[in-house]
Amino acid sequence: MQELTHFIDGAMTKGTSGRFSDVFNPATGEVQAKLPIATPAETNDVVERAAKAQPAWGATNPQKRARVMMAMVGLMHRDMDKLAEALSREHGKTIPDAKGDLQRGLEVIEYCIGAPHLLKGEYTDDAGPGIDLYSMRQPLGVVASIMPFNFPAMMPLWHVAPALACGNSVVLKPSERDPSVPLMLAELFVEAGLPAGCFQVVNGDKEAVDALLDHETIAGVSFVGSTPIAQYIYSRATANGKRAQCFGGAKNHMIVMPDADLDQAADALMGAGFGAAGERCMAISVAVPVGDETADRLIEKLIPRIEKLRVAPYTDGDDVDFGPVVTAEAKARILKLIDSGVEQGAKLVVDNRDFSLQGYENGFFVGPHLFDHVTPDMDIYKQEIFGPVLSTVRAKTYEEAIGLAMDHEYGNGTAIYTRDGDTARDFAHRINIGMVGINVPIPVPLAYHTFGGWKKSMFGDLNQHGPDSFKFYSRTKTVTARWPSGIKEGGEFNFKAMD
Repeated sequence: MQELTHFIDGAMTKGTSGRFSDVFNPATGEVQAKLPIATPAETNDVVERAAKAQPAWGATNPQKRARVMMAMVGLMHRDMDKLAEALSREHGKTIPDAKGDLQRGLEVIEYCIGAPHLLKGEYTDDAGPGIDLYSMRQPLGVVASIMPFNFPAMMPLWHVAPALACGNSVVLKPSERDPSVPLMLAELFVEAGLPAGCFQVVNGDKEAVDALLDHETIAGVSFVGSTPIAQYIYSRATANGKRAQCFGGAKNHMIVMPDADLDQAADALMGAGFGAAGERCMAISVAVPVGDETADRLIEKLIPRIEKLRVAPYTDGDDVDFGPVVTAEAKARILKLIDSGVEQGAKLVVDNRDFSLQGYENGFFVGPHLFDHVTPDMDIYKQEIFGPVLSTVRAKTYEEAIGLAMDHEYGNGTAIYTRDGDTARDFAHRINIGMVGINVPIPVPLAYHTFGGWKKSMFGDLNQHGPDSFKFYSRTKTVTARWPSGIKEGGEFNFKAMD
């Protein structure tokens, strides 16, 4: 049985608590590793070590810090296959999906190569008589990142890379479910030239999280996960005087207008609804066709596509569409919500509740499901299922369709499929949701823009990656300077009399 470690001061370090959690292989249901769970004391020690390493790193010029990012890009490309395999083994997603996970994190590192430009201050000459004003952006010090299971590479890198580029030390608390890739990335950062201690990885549960939230040295906290926990972390972090950005759940709607290319829309829903077994905060889990004719035609196109989906472990090749969900508990919750949808009157058009994969009967596999005639009062509509379940809510009009997305408590992402520019423009302007796709099913911005939801999908005012990340991980110092008359008139060639 493999025993995993923490990553402290540049080295893999065994835990001392004697407590462990199980890391499963989701395809087989077997325990494949033991993960040490840190005590509050261990966590506090890691923070203090990070604090010792930070001043020298913060004093390193931004160009040299950017060179570490350059080197990291090369190392990730070098180890891409190894990283992807480790990610798939613990999460369950396919190898191509795992490489996409890594690639989206890598793109943020590439953006961070521009740190010298992004950290430039401002200057005003002669703001007053002999007065100059200038600002500088300086690191916060030590920051904490508390990251989710569904993107074990991308999500940590979205936060760790800009935090390091700004000159901070980072303490990462990855998910206990798939911690190996974050540990491997920490090793690569040291190989890329990052000083030991600037990137620490501590594994733990709520005790470790609370220790990070309460530690007076931690200046900023980033979190990605469910909305209830996001709200808890935001409240506790800010109550302790820390800045915080906390990203929560989602229920993303895709509106399909009567004029849409329905083949294109159906294909989009397949990837957006069922990719990664639906375990994405930007998954499309609600299709909203406008008009019964549109709905009937869309359902007709979706059914054969869903029936052709190949569900299997990542080891079965790159043509697998999606793998298992992450835990037995996740599987049980998804199936319970599917049952509730049937009980509450939705029509289960594609029913795979009895799905079983020969040879992997103990794995956490959930087959794809398609609901029709879902209504807003049903649990499958209100809750984030986080599984391969697509719900169809029929709308009579465009206004009814847009109202569904606007009235939902979550506001992470949304999309519209239409050929009409006026409709698309109206949708983009009016919708109260953070990320909008127009004929794009998963509107995740590229690294040089920012990622963030509205409403109960986000707590805090600055988004992930892009310019917002540099604002979050640094703070502005403004200097007002006036200098008295000096010796510019020339040199002095005699000693002044002693007072």
